[in-house]
Amino acid sequence: MTTTTTPPSRRLQVKIPWMLWLCKMPHTQAEGVIRNIIREIAQTCSSRGQTLCETLIAFMVKAVVLDPTNHFNVDRTLTKQDLCVDRLMDQTSPTLNTIKMQVYFDMNYTSRREFLEVQQRVLQSRLLSLSREITDSRAKTRDDLKNLYGKIVSYVIQRSNLGSATDINTSVFPQSQLATFMPLLKQDKEQQLSELTLIVSGIRLFNKDSRKGGEGIQNLPAVLNETVPAAAADIENQLAGSQRLAWQYTALLEKICEQDAEHTECPVHPDLLKQALYNARQHEAFLRFILADVIQSAKEVTRIQSDLKTRLTLLKDTVHTKTTVPTSQVFPHFTALASLWAGLEGEMLLLSMLTNVASGLRAFLSAQSLLSPDQLELLLLGLQRIVESEMSSCEWCFPESTAHFEDVPLQYKGFCGFTLVKKNGLLLPGNPNIGVLKHKEKYYTFSCKSAAYEFTSKADEFVSAVVEMAKRWPELIQLLQLHQEFASVTPYSEMQSGQKLLVKTISKSDASMQTEIHPLETNIVKSYEWNEWELRRKAIKLANLRNKVTRSMQTDLSHMRRHNSTQTFLPKDAGSQTKRDGESNVPKPQVYLSGLRGGTNTMKVDLTRAVDE
Repeated sequence: MTTTTTPPSRRLQVKIPWMLWLCKMPHTQAEGVIRNIIREIAQTCSSRGQTLCETLIAFMVKAVVLDPTNHFNVDRTLTKQDLCVDRLMDQTSPTLNTIKMQVYFDMNYTSRREFLEVQQRVLQSRLLSLSREITDSRAKTRDDLKNLYGKIVSYVIQRSNLGSATDINTSVFPQSQLATFMPLLKQDKEQQLSELTLIVSGIRLFNKDSRKGGEGIQNLPAVLNETVPAAAADIENQLAGSQRLAWQYTALLEKICEQDAEHTECPVHPDLLKQALYNARQHEAFLRFILADVIQSAKEVTRIQSDLKTRLTLLKDTVHTKTTVPTSQVFPHFTALASLWAGLEGEMLLLSMLTNVASGLRAFLSAQSLLSPDQLELLLLGLQRIVESEMSSCEWCFPESTAHFEDVPLQYKGFCGFTLVKKNGLLLPGNPNIGVLKHKEKYYTFSCKSAAYEFTSKADEFVSAVVEMAKRWPELIQLLQLHQEFASVTPYSEMQSGQKLLVKTISKSDASMQTEIHPLETNIVKSYEWNEWELRRKAIKLANLRNKVTRSMQTDLSHMRRHNSTQTFLPKDAGSQTKRDGESNVPKPQVYLSGLRGGTNTMKVDLTRAVDE
């Protein structure tokens, strides 16, 4: 179960001190009077059935004061007409709906980083009491230890948001380890709980991926893969509708300005059409903010899912089929796995906030109900679009000659200032492709060439006229980003944790440089060889020359003419050796003596056989 909390507003701040000049009294007393005025307006509107926030009331009071047509006098007593109760009660007014839209967006939208930080603080504050019970526990009996173990399980599940907090059957660590946990200091216990939450969460996620556990854990990757594209498509459709509506009202107002208003068949007064145009453009601007965050969230979800798959693969390779694995090898993987899953949960909460804000803005889009689509189509018959052209006067920036041309910070949010002044508040988007004027380090775009020429001839007068027009229609202050002219209203971009969304000015300049043709002399070694085998061959050849002798001779014909030298290789020593085995055998000498046994005649007979026999 996920819980989202809307952080306090940090952007559009309509502060009370800007009204102190209304009363000629001390600061503290004047502030009290102004707060009473706002409270009285709120009570009056509540009695008529409308509950309004103080921010909206304060902004509307300021609008009444700034409007020169009201002829506000600070010396007379304020009346309820001055407090613009009737304007706040007019539910069909596009101006009121536009201001309500701005206040709603301010109170509900927050930046990505700030939202995730707030969610972490909310989770920690929600678990603060449970964490204190665990760290301050002095359990001694078996029942107390069992109760403490159940609290630790509940803390881990709620902190990781994996499963039901009442599921005490989830194994966190052996209960016998409570004896090691109890003697620790409170700070060490809190650190152990945080580390234990990450490790247990990683183990449960790994078991879920291995289909060996992890019951009750939502399949966030699959849910995000369906939710993110659907949310982006829905916001893009709303954005396209607001743009189409704005273009239709723009073309209709341009047609009315070119013709006589009395002879126009439009059933709605031109002032209401302008207010409806402001309403559509403001809705478009807010949707662009939200769509940019959704696109960034989609990229972050893709990155986290890729890292999650990689980490699970590493874990499987580490564990494999082993029965025991050293904790120093697997615990870092479990911790990283839990952190990645927490990132997916944060993206889910952020996406829910963005879709809720986009849906809430739709209720303040009164421009779509002012004229029906059939009426708009009938009134817009025969209109032509603006033709692009080039012009060269003053200092101009063009797409083909300016680096990062699409990032140039355009004044009035890209609307044509000339059309805004000349056609009495008509918001017509400029066409940067025909050229962007750079005037006093600011950039202006125009709807056509003639508008650019006339604006350039009296640029300062047109800039002042735009400021005066914003005083008559206060919703233009936020819409056209005129906060420098009205310092009491803070823009959205300057309140996002100190970071500004405005792009720095991109300027052009001519630059040249010169270098020497050949700062270093060439050094080409012709005997250089890159081939290792060629170097070996040369080395062997040089080693072989050490055993050679160089001889020279000179004859009478070559005397005093030139030196001739030759080099020969001496014949190499050659030798051979043969071997033959030979053998000879001579007869064995044998001699026979007769008469040795008592005979009278002794005779010696040589029985040796001849050699050649």
